[in-house]
Amino acid sequence: MALYQINKGINKPIEFKGLIGQYIGYLAAGLVLLLIGFAIMYIVGVPVISCIIIISVLGSALFYQVFKLSHKYGEHGLMKKAAKRYLPGHLKFTTRNIFLQLKK
Repeated sequence: MALYQINKGINKPIEFKGLIGQYIGYLAAGLVLLLIGFAIMYIVGVPVISCIIIISVLGSALFYQVFKLSHKYGEHGLMKKAAKRYLPGHLKFTTRNIFLQLKK
């Protein structure tokens, strides 16, 4: 008789060190931008110690902000908040015909 392993991680969100879902991508994109920023500052001629200090401060702020958003909004909350901006504040109807046709 064959022995099969059961995959118990189906339909669970991706999680890494407490970050859930799209926040992993946000953190990765921010780190790539910080790396590019460090390279640009180094090429321009900013002293290396200053580059390291600036990138360290910005990197710490990036980690803090991404973890804060991840814990505050969860897996899909940030997308829901962004989508909520496009909902109208109220709807205005001048006639009842729309609702009367729903009964039929």
